[in-house]
Amino acid sequence: MGELLFEEDQLQLKLQVIEDGDVRLLHFGPPTRQELSIIKEFEHKFRLVEIQIAGENQMDHHGSKYTGTSPGRLLKFVSHRDQRNTIGRKIEIEQAHDGLTVISHFQFYAGLPVVRCWTELVNRGKQSLAVEYISSFCLCGLDIGGTHSRHVKSRLHLPHNTWYGEAQWRCNTPHELGLSDVRQGFTTKRIAINNTGTWSCNGYLPMGMYENTDTNTILFWQIENNGSWHWEIGESGDFMYLCAGGPTFNENHWMKRLQPGDRFESVPVAVGRLEGGFDQAVAALTKYRRAMRRPSRDTDTLPIIFNDYMNCLTAEPTTQKLMPLIEAAAEVGCEYFVIDAGWYADGHWWDAVGEWMPSHARFPGGLKQVLDHIRNRGMTPGLWLEIEVMGIKCPLADQLPIDWFFHRNGKRAIDNGRYQLDFRHPDVQTHADKVVDRLVREYGVGYIKMDYNINAGPGTDMNADSLGAGLLDHNRAYLAWIDRIFERYPDLVIENCGSGGLRMDYAMLSRHSIQSSTDQTDLHKNAVVVASVLSAVAPEQSAVWSYPLADCSREDVIFNMINALLMRVHQSGKLSDLTPENRLIVKQALDYYRRFRHDIPRSVPFWPMGLPAFGDSAVSLGLRCEDKCYIAIWRLGGDSSRIDLSLPHLRGRRPTIKCTFPGPDTVTTQWNSNEAKLTVLLPQAGTARLLEVVDKDY
Repeated sequence: MGELLFEEDQLQLKLQVIEDGDVRLLHFGPPTRQELSIIKEFEHKFRLVEIQIAGENQMDHHGSKYTGTSPGRLLKFVSHRDQRNTIGRKIEIEQAHDGLTVISHFQFYAGLPVVRCWTELVNRGKQSLAVEYISSFCLCGLDIGGTHSRHVKSRLHLPHNTWYGEAQWRCNTPHELGLSDVRQGFTTKRIAINNTGTWSCNGYLPMGMYENTDTNTILFWQIENNGSWHWEIGESGDFMYLCAGGPTFNENHWMKRLQPGDRFESVPVAVGRLEGGFDQAVAALTKYRRAMRRPSRDTDTLPIIFNDYMNCLTAEPTTQKLMPLIEAAAEVGCEYFVIDAGWYADGHWWDAVGEWMPSHARFPGGLKQVLDHIRNRGMTPGLWLEIEVMGIKCPLADQLPIDWFFHRNGKRAIDNGRYQLDFRHPDVQTHADKVVDRLVREYGVGYIKMDYNINAGPGTDMNADSLGAGLLDHNRAYLAWIDRIFERYPDLVIENCGSGGLRMDYAMLSRHSIQSSTDQTDLHKNAVVVASVLSAVAPEQSAVWSYPLADCSREDVIFNMINALLMRVHQSGKLSDLTPENRLIVKQALDYYRRFRHDIPRSVPFWPMGLPAFGDSAVSLGLRCEDKCYIAIWRLGGDSSRIDLSLPHLRGRRPTIKCTFPGPDTVTTQWNSNEAKLTVLLPQAGTARLLEVVDKDY
C-alpha cells in the first residue's frame, strides 16, 4: 500500500492505495511534488473509476450525477502493471469487488501530454451483472491550485456543433453555466454534455476543456466514439470533478448485461493536461490525433479534390453536365474528381437509395464512360455513397430480413425517409462489401465520399440488452468493417461526411484520412466554420469547400479559395462557367497550395484573434510550423479596416511578412515586435488574405 507515481512526457499520474485497498487518483497533470491538502472526510471522492450496476445502492445524494456509484465506491486494489509498447508507456490498475474485476487502462503517447484511457470489466462471478454506467476517465479535484474560488478561476470551454455551424466554442465560468456555490462542498447540479444517436456531433463535439486561470493549466478531453457519449462536471466533496465516457443508461438508453466470464471495454477517452491555454491544448490534441490514426498516403500528400455538389450540380449529375466540369477541374489542377449524390437514380432519389447501381438516364453511355474520362484527364475518379442507410422506397427494403435493420418496439426505425442498416449483421457487411468492391474493381473508383444524413436515434432493441447497447455494438461493427475495407484497399480514400461535420469524431477519423467540415453554402459564413474547425480535426484531414459562382466578383473568388487553402481543398462551383480571369485566380491559388501543402501535416493551428463566432467583423486562423506560420484573415464586416493579430511566439523577433495569396501588393501590414502584434489593413468588407510569416531568427 502507498503511492503509485507515474511520470511520462510532461504528465504525472499520482495514485494512492490506502490501507483498506481503496484507490485514489490524486493528481493528473504537469509534474508536481506538492502534497495535496485533502480533508479526510472527502478523500473517498477521489476514486479512480465510477461504475453503477443495476440493483446496487448509489450512495450519494447525487441528483443525476455519477458520484457515489456502486460498485465503483467498493472496489479494492489488486495489482498494477507498467510496461512499454510501440506507442509509449502503458499503465494498468486492477481493482475488484465481489466477482467483478475492473482494469483502468492509461496509454501514454511518446512525447505528448496526452493519455488514452478506457475501463475494462470482467465478470468473474457467478451472477449476471447489468452495467448502467462506466467511466472511461474520472478525476476529482479539477480546481485544486491557485488562490481564488473555483467560480473565479475556472473556465469551461464548450464546443457547440450544428449543421452549417460546426465547432463553435464558448467559454464560461461554472457560475455562468448554473453551477453556483449554493452550499459549501455540495450541490445536486452538474454541467452535463452528451449526445444520443448515430450522429456523434449533433449539438456538441465529443470534447471539452477545463481551464484554471490561477495555475495557467488546462485539462482537455475527447471522447472517441461514433455514437452516444456523455461527460459531466460537477461538485463532489468541496472539489470539482470530471467523469467522461461512452453511453449511459440515464442519458443514452444504454445497459450492458455481463454474463459470468464476459468482458467489456468502455469507449476510449483521450485526456491531457498542460501549462498554457486553448491554443496549446489544441496543438497537443493535433499531435495526438496524428499519432493515433491509421497511416495514410492521403494525409501526407494532400491531393486536391473537385466535388460536383456544393453550389454546383447539387445531386443532379449527368454526362452532359459533368463533361465541361471535368475539363475545367483538370485545367486548374485538381487531382481527384468526385461525382456526388444522384448518380444512381433516374429522378428523385432521397428515399430510394440502397441498391447503388448507376442511372442509365443520367449517363446514356454508361457511368464508366464518365469515370474513364476523368481518369484520362489525369484525375482519380470518386463517387458518393451512403452505405449505412436504405431508403424506405428502395426495392430491396421489403425483400430483406427484418434483422438487417434497426428496430424499436417491434417496428423498423425510420428517419427522414431512410432505414438504418445494422452492421452487427454479417449479411449487411457482405452487402456493403459488394458495393465497395464493385465501385473499386469494376469502375476504378479511388475515392469514396461516405456520407451519413440521418440520426437513427438511441439504437436498436433487436438482439440487444438495451437500445444503447445495440447502437454501441453497431458502431463498433461498422468501424471493424471500415478497417477491413482499408486492409483490402489501403490506398482508397474514404471521406467521412455526416451532413457536413455531424459525425466528426476520432473513432471515425482514426480510420478515415479526410473529414467534411461543413455543408455551409455561404462563403462568408463558411469562413467562421473554417476558422474554428481545426479545434476538432487535424488540418490535413479537414476538407473545406471552395465554390466560386459564375457571377461572383474577383474578391469573392479569392475569399472562397482562402477558405480552403490551409486545409484540404474541396473545390466545387461551376468552374466551367467562370470568367477566364476568375478561373485563373482559382488556378493560381491551387498552384500556390501545391507549393506549400507539405507544411500542413506538420503544422499546428492557432488563433491570432481568439476563437471566432458568427457575427464577428473579422476572424483569423493560423498554422504554425517550425520557422514559419501561415495566417488567413477574413474581414466579414464592421466599419474599421484595421485588424490586429496577436503572435506571442514572435515577441522580440524580426519576421518577414508577405501576402502570398492573392499577392504581395494586395494588403498593408505593420509589425510591432515588443507587443508581438501584427496589424493588417483590409479596406473592404467581404475580403480575405493569406499571409506567410517567416521567423528569420529561428
